Amino acid sequence: MAGLVTTFGAGAMTNSIGEIRDADFLFVIGSNTSEAHPIIAMEMKRAVHRGATMVVADPRAVWMTTLAQKHLQLRPGTDVWLLNAMAHVIIEEGLVDEAFIREHTENFEAVREAVRKYTPEEAEKVTDISAEDIRWVAHRYATTERAGIYYTLGITEHSHGTDNVYCLANLVLMTGHLGKRSAGMNPLRGQNNVQGANDAGATPIFLPGYQRVDDEEVRRKYEESWGVALPPEPGMNLNVMMKAVGKSIRGMYVMGEDILLSEPNVSKLEEGMNNVDFLVIQEPFLNETARYADVVFPSAVFAEKDGTFTNSERRVQLVRKAVEPPGEARADWEILVSLANACGASWDYPNSASVYDELAKDAPRFAGISHERIEESAEGPKSGLQWPCPDPNHSGTEFLHEGGVLRGKGLFSAVEYRPSEELPDQEYALLLSTGRTLYHYNAATQTRRESGLVAKQSDPFVEIHPKDAGKRGIASGDLVEVCTRRGKVHARAILSRQVRRGCLWMPLHFHEARANLLTNDAGDPITQTAEYKVCAAEVRSVEKDGAEQRYPGSYYAMNGPGPGAGGERRS
Repeated sequence: MAGLVTTFGAGAMTNSIGEIRDADFLFVIGSNTSEAHPIIAMEMKRAVHRGATMVVADPRAVWMTTLAQKHLQLRPGTDVWLLNAMAHVIIEEGLVDEAFIREHTENFEAVREAVRKYTPEEAEKVTDISAEDIRWVAHRYATTERAGIYYTLGITEHSHGTDNVYCLANLVLMTGHLGKRSAGMNPLRGQNNVQGANDAGATPIFLPGYQRVDDEEVRRKYEESWGVALPPEPGMNLNVMMKAVGKSIRGMYVMGEDILLSEPNVSKLEEGMNNVDFLVIQEPFLNETARYADVVFPSAVFAEKDGTFTNSERRVQLVRKAVEPPGEARADWEILVSLANACGASWDYPNSASVYDELAKDAPRFAGISHERIEESAEGPKSGLQWPCPDPNHSGTEFLHEGGVLRGKGLFSAVEYRPSEELPDQEYALLLSTGRTLYHYNAATQTRRESGLVAKQSDPFVEIHPKDAGKRGIASGDLVEVCTRRGKVHARAILSRQVRRGCLWMPLHFHEARANLLTNDAGDPITQTAEYKVCAAEVRSVEKDGAEQRYPGSYYAMNGPGPGAGGERRS
């Protein structure tokens, strides 16, 4: 990522959630905020009701577009054209922050040259966003002091997702919207404590605190602290791992992830799972991946354990046990410690506090956030502490880069547009995107066991524009087959003008219509994040064929009862 991004760890917000309500301009791109991040969406609504301008850039008319002054309903996968055109306008109209660029950045001239040809008029041909709207949004963003950018997986889950992030970073740097309240660049984390997992080193390139594994000095520090030898090379990222399953990867330990629902091109992954010699899953509930498990460790859910979670704004907070876990279920850290000791280690952690303090002691960004300090802060008006927090006297960091960019200079990155890996053709004439809904959460392992949520949304569906449905003889409520080059699923058709003509949209939550049987596992060249948001697809009505709606290869189809029908807790 650009220097702006990597200096504080991949995916962390530069600013705080509470600052959103005071922003005067909100550029929300690739984020269905009200459904995927409803608490943050409430802060955005407060800002708009106070008088702020909100612009939403998304191929789909998500609920937030009803509050937006502009909805930029761009073609899927054309974000680079839109963002480079905005940069073009800001530069050509002299709206850049010359002092900030001179004092705090480098490589600006390369971006100036790269975006010269990305005029709004040319961008309109590619994105379908009018040149007038592009100019209006660029001008308002650049000239508003408290202007923030907010994005999620709609930006990153592309084969050019890194380029999208670079372009956003360029806009922040050239306007100087950094190091100040209610501004910055704010990726909204996709699930609970994913920030904490990354902070702890659950990535192939970082040790705790975003210290690179290929940094010899960092590696030596951890070898001395942990009493082990560490390999100097980064490990595999998730998408690369999934392609190696059943080949170079013959044994797996899967914790907190239903990979047979969440990974792209999942039928290819299933082939690999058949060749895995040994699989352990650690979960509170059985899921699709459990079909292949040799061992299941029953784990506690959030309300059954003590520990810390870190949210999108870098705030480390306490989680306190409310009830005891059922049966033999235990907290994840307890299971891992027991397993390590059974393998010959001699780990001695008396409680979750000692685990956290072990994490923080060798990571400079967390060095001042002890478990004791977090506990003390829980009694104040704001619980938890935000990193960076380098020493015990530091109060935490509300927003990043105040007084200058953390890496010394913010690095501009010149980006050229690259189309998505798979575009429509005669055989597959539509573009499919996938995402989340308000009522379910990721693989829905928990939410589809709750009767109220199931009552609100019980069945898999696909959104299709009425014009596209009419061409195919599809009526609202029809059972349809959605297919791509990788697979096909059955779902109910919802005729909706929320999607653009030529586009389909499906949620990922339903095991009986796994959207990721369809998605493309082509990866971004830097992060290898798969292209969940764009793949060529087709749809046809199958109601007259008497086809079954339930996907026959699911765990619940074979084992019943299904989620929402009283599925048992693994104990």
